[in-house]
Amino acid sequence: MKNLSMPRKKAGFGGNNEAFIRPADSSSASAAARSIPVFVVVPPRLLLLDIAGPLEVLRQANRVQSSVSFAVRYIGPTASLQTSIGIALSGIEPLPQELPPQSWVVLAGDVEQVMLSGNGHGTENSADNETAEKTIVSWLKTIVRPGHKVISICTGALIAARAGLLDGYACTTHYLSYDELRAIAPRARILENRLYVEDGDRYSSAGITAGIDLMLHLVHRATDQSCAVAVARYLVVYLRRSGSDPQLSPWLEGRNHIHPTVHRVQDAIAADLTKPWSLSALARMAGASERHLSRLFQEHVGMSIPQYSNRLRVAYAEELLRETRFDMERVAEQSGLSSTRQLRRAWQRIHKTPPRDARVHVNAKAASASNRESVKPA
Repeated sequence: MKNLSMPRKKAGFGGNNEAFIRPADSSSASAAARSIPVFVVVPPRLLLLDIAGPLEVLRQANRVQSSVSFAVRYIGPTASLQTSIGIALSGIEPLPQELPPQSWVVLAGDVEQVMLSGNGHGTENSADNETAEKTIVSWLKTIVRPGHKVISICTGALIAARAGLLDGYACTTHYLSYDELRAIAPRARILENRLYVEDGDRYSSAGITAGIDLMLHLVHRATDQSCAVAVARYLVVYLRRSGSDPQLSPWLEGRNHIHPTVHRVQDAIAADLTKPWSLSALARMAGASERHLSRLFQEHVGMSIPQYSNRLRVAYAEELLRETRFDMERVAEQSGLSSTRQLRRAWQRIHKTPPRDARVHVNAKAASASNRESVKPA
């Protein structure tokens, strides 16, 4: 069961300015800092952004905190390869014969056509590449053990599926590859219109940049909220989206603007949903008058500050109802709503069904996990 006892902080607006982030002080780093081995499997015709984005999250996470170290290694069946945009990668380590416990295995996607020098294109679908892909699949079948996290980015889910690693699990991939994934893994439960999906030790993400959202989620789980927020600010990711978010969600609504004052207020509200934010307090934070802030918020967000706050609170309440067994009183409290009555009133402004209808997914999810465990080998 996920620990959702506190509202997750949503990362907000921040320029590409490293002043937002304080590098970890090596002098205070503890020798007992936990190290997480991360093995990035590099396939032929690599879609470069599939590793560049998510792994930049880990690089920044290593900078801003010292309690957890992400020890990244790039592995594959060949020492060098041509990537999707034509630049070559080299220095790739061989596939290891075993993985340490609790390792993360990151599976990046590939492309059918790579960009060649001079804006030419080539399929690069050679016999050697096909052999390399089969080598990766065979390696995954023998190397992945319970406790290893399998993390697929974009069409990396197809590689995991060929190795049988998604059988019995919920997962997602790039929307153009849903049908192919179904054909390869008929026993997997494919969730469409999801940015990423977490099911046990299987993590999968949709197209390309959703891998950044997934890695921010994993960093948040491995470290803390402040680390994920700092990394997202550096990457100028205005918002950490949750795996259950479709393409449009309350967390994304009203964020498609670049006004720093409004983003700063939105960040503050999302970071602490339980705080009874007053207009005067938010105005002081924004350095604007109450009237001017209200006008800016309406202009750029398309709704009032109370409407925006309540939409976030209801969205977080829905997450709690779906993913925990908290009673309704605790859900209301953790979401920043004063009572179950206020929760229901705010809920009714957004949903046609009552809050209790979101709860049915908890039992279904628990039953699915129980059934999966019953068929796993000892």
